[in-house]
Amino acid sequence: MAPIEADGIRDRGIDSEWFYPHYSGFSQSLKMAGRTQIPTKSSALIAMIADEDTVTGFLLAGVGNVDLRRKTNYLVVDSKTTVKAIEDAFKEFTAKEDIAIVLISQYVANMIRFLVDSYNKPVPAILEIPSKDHPYDPAHDSVLSRVKYLFSAESVASDRR
Repeated sequence: MAPIEADGIRDRGIDSEWFYPHYSGFSQSLKMAGRTQIPTKSSALIAMIADEDTVTGFLLAGVGNVDLRRKTNYLVVDSKTTVKAIEDAFKEFTAKEDIAIVLISQYVANMIRFLVDSYNKPVPAILEIPSKDHPYDPAHDSVLSRVKYLFSAESVASDRR
């Protein structure tokens, strides 16, 4: 299978500045570097930071991985997990080049909200998910807030025309 190329987004008529609103230099880096490759299906991983039930469900679906140094691509968060351990896992997962998506339970993301909100790279993508015991709150979702900001900025710009 051929690698997915980020500039293929433009080939489909999608504006990369809209597609990646939190990283405005994306289209410029495409022009300068030619083609930026996103890890392919055979090499890209999904990382998880969530409660035990959520992580277990995704592990049963096949997203688990243990590398040569016996490091996993998930962190099970319970009442004994420290905020420092969550921060370290988030920083580790977002720094690894073989991870394409980091799934994080929203209530866990709220514990490290400053890190989640300050993260601005397109890969790995950070997605907040609900958990069994904590309902989803759209007001705290960083991706949704960026989309709302994007559309509110567009509506203000269109009103000035």
